[in-house]
Amino acid sequence: MPQRPDPAPNIKTRSVKKRWFTKLGPGLITGAADDDPSGIATYSQAGAQFGYSVGWTLLLTYPLMVGIQLASARIGRVSGRGLTEAFSRLWPAPVVWLLIASLVMANVINLGADLNAMGDVAALVIGGPKAAYAVFFGLLSLGLQIWLPYERYVRVLKWLTLSLLAYVAVAFAAHVDWIEALKCALWPRFQWNKEFVTTVVAILGTTISPYLFFWQASQEVEEIRRVPEDQALKRAPHQAPAQLGRLKTDTWIGMGFSNVVAVFMILATAATLHAHGQTQIETTSQAAEALKPIAGNAAFVLFGLGIVGTGMLALPVLAGSAAYALASMLGVRKGLDRPAAGAPAFYGILAAAMLLGLAIGVSGVDPMKALVYAAVINAVSSVPIMAGVMLAGSSSKVMGDLGIPFKWKIVGWSARA
Repeated sequence: MPQRPDPAPNIKTRSVKKRWFTKLGPGLITGAADDDPSGIATYSQAGAQFGYSVGWTLLLTYPLMVGIQLASARIGRVSGRGLTEAFSRLWPAPVVWLLIASLVMANVINLGADLNAMGDVAALVIGGPKAAYAVFFGLLSLGLQIWLPYERYVRVLKWLTLSLLAYVAVAFAAHVDWIEALKCALWPRFQWNKEFVTTVVAILGTTISPYLFFWQASQEVEEIRRVPEDQALKRAPHQAPAQLGRLKTDTWIGMGFSNVVAVFMILATAATLHAHGQTQIETTSQAAEALKPIAGNAAFVLFGLGIVGTGMLALPVLAGSAAYALASMLGVRKGLDRPAAGAPAFYGILAAAMLLGLAIGVSGVDPMKALVYAAVINAVSSVPIMAGVMLAGSSSKVMGDLGIPFKWKIVGWSARA
């Protein structure tokens, strides 16, 4: 396949001329997708059970998230290939297959749990059968991914990130003790018991998830194909200063947005549920329902709408990252920028992941148990996957002369630890 001509080094690319907020894309969408209904359940449980005392965890995870996501995005932008291809250049095929299988399995289970939560809260707010809502949301998301042109689809995802601001509104409606919240964030308070340690580990596991690595790397590759003058930086190193600068801005803001919203989720449930002695929350719908008599109907509706909005953002990221990873292993055409007829196997995998997740979501499986299973699989697979990201990002075979800087190697390896 002929390569596009390399633009002259003195020609400014489109990304140089853009304002900073127009540069936001893969990083912002990835960060916002991290606050999916499953994540909301984790943060709500943490705030309800332990109040403000777990707020410091989001300050800890922020630089770690940025480090591993920057490495993933850099691999995609520099090499022009996703993480699966990068891993395949470093490890034997059976090892890569095992990691991809664990990613796909965890993503499908997570899809089921998210669809269950979305259906549950929609039924709670609007009324009607939750299974019907779950089916509607699942099929709507799948249809948008298949039939909406990629450029428009990215815009939809960027606008959906605004749904997370619902939790900021909920926190301000909940009369948070801001002084106490700030003290707990800056001066960590530990409780040496199993429940507290488990909650902290759950928060760390929720904020740093393998599917986010694959998605952001793949979206950087999609952006190279979408913008005519862009190329993989290995082939066009003169584009590196502008593109890597954009990538940093996008990732820092995207991960910051994700963590700020997560903090507000914890603050909202701490100021309402925990403050009123309601410390045992099993699901997101329970959290929404418990908010109603305490924070009012507006907070209840905002919380519920936020779950649906974030779910619609997370579903394509979960299904899409699984499809990108598996299609890469199978060596078939892939990409949301291609029409369905141009990449049938890729869209078939994406549809299968969504429909399997939908089957789990409407089967009556306990969503919290499903999340536990997904978390266990992610916990087992995340360590070698993060190691693979850091090794690939440091490999001249994958990155040429544009490997990860030393300071980001330290942060990235710290996230793995």
